[in-house]
Amino acid sequence: MARIGFDNDKYISMQSQKILERIEKFGDKLYLEFGGKLFDDYHASRVLPGFAPDSKIRMLEQLRDSAEIIIAIHAGDIEHNKVRNDLDIAYDREVLRLIDAFRSKGLLVSGVVITRYHNQAAVDAFQEKLERLGVKVYLHYPIAGYPQNPSLILSPEGFGKNQFVETTRPLVVVTAPGPGSGKLAVCLSQVYQEYTRGVRAGYAKFETFPIWNLPVTHPVNLAYEAATTDLDDVNMIDPFHLEAYGKMTTNYNRDVESFPVLNTMFEHIYGTSPYKSPTDMGVNMAGFCITDEEAVRKAACSEIIRRYYNAACAYKRGLIGREQIDKAEFIMTRAGVTVADRPVVAAALARARETDGPAMAIELEDGTIVTGKNGTMMGAAAGALMNAMKALAGIQSDIDLIAPIVLQPIRELKTNHFGSENPLLHSDELLYALCICATTNPTAARAMKALDALKGLEAHSSVMLARVDLEVYRRLGLNLTCEPQRRTNRLFDKN
Repeated sequence: MARIGFDNDKYISMQSQKILERIEKFGDKLYLEFGGKLFDDYHASRVLPGFAPDSKIRMLEQLRDSAEIIIAIHAGDIEHNKVRNDLDIAYDREVLRLIDAFRSKGLLVSGVVITRYHNQAAVDAFQEKLERLGVKVYLHYPIAGYPQNPSLILSPEGFGKNQFVETTRPLVVVTAPGPGSGKLAVCLSQVYQEYTRGVRAGYAKFETFPIWNLPVTHPVNLAYEAATTDLDDVNMIDPFHLEAYGKMTTNYNRDVESFPVLNTMFEHIYGTSPYKSPTDMGVNMAGFCITDEEAVRKAACSEIIRRYYNAACAYKRGLIGREQIDKAEFIMTRAGVTVADRPVVAAALARARETDGPAMAIELEDGTIVTGKNGTMMGAAAGALMNAMKALAGIQSDIDLIAPIVLQPIRELKTNHFGSENPLLHSDELLYALCICATTNPTAARAMKALDALKGLEAHSSVMLARVDLEVYRRLGLNLTCEPQRRTNRLFDKN
């Protein structure tokens, strides 16, 4: 059993109470900028073992009667079809997914704000689509000199031009499908327009990382840097907090750089600023809920290595520049780790050398490592899954769970009818075949019951996997990394 290092129940309770306290501080209404992911926060669950991926939404459920939600999306992200890489879903489609998810939890979605709108055709089409679905849409416009020109920003020609979102509850959560969507600007625009309507509204920020009461170089905070190399985020001591209180806290460059401007805005809106530092703006309580420092450090170091491999593969695919790999390598150096600290890496590479082909390794909870290679019927990713399921279910490795009479028709369908040049089964095809056999084979059924035990296990491939294998491993919850090596020499790989 993996060591738990985080008290999730304590976190939900403390976080809910902290937000309620912040609402009371301002009186009428609080606009809460929600950074990171409200759903599916697998980064947090990996670096804080015990943190549930749905912790934030569970916390909001406790406040559902007091809360409503605004979703912000940058017009440019719609126009350029920006994709959320962890789920491989475009930002505009992610907005729809978020609305459905919030509604399924009984949370009120007030509407969608499209930020920095300037008459893009793709944005107009998205707005029409949302409105046909019964979703309210509001447009916010670019402001010259933002955020360095508070006199213009806080005027009828600045925030005053934006369409105001009518809200009715004391807590308004502003979230987005990803970073750079304009959440802060939406919050401040709403605060300004509330002020012009005689409502005293407050602002606060809820962002899990970096954790303000952990050191700048703590592995958990370094893992956040590793996850945001594309944003150029750098952890740093909050100089405003240090000057105001004589205490060192961790923040990051974007908040520190923008705080003087934000502070000026607050003074314009409130008369005086409610905050003395970027840290003051936050309400994150995660740092108080770590119960096992060693377990959290180990988990975070593993995440730093995984982020390096993700960057290396993205570079190989032409998705990012070399500078992001350099950053990921530098963060590994600061954390004092190397790829050799990830046991599945050596195991996968050794198996690849032995077989002179692609190989996969999966590390079980007890430290045992099982491997897979390309066989006559299935690929390395599928083979490793099968071997891991057997090991977890206590089934001998030489026992066949899938009858050839089931496998052969699948191979023929792939090659003869679907036009695949790869006759080997991918991970999804293996699991479908195993499901069929499990209806009549009790041993196969036992292997299927081991699927849940794969969640959270570490896996490494000696080559970059096909998209379908990547998706299966993600859905099963394995922490997968791949060597930045192509599976074939073909320039176009449709498998």
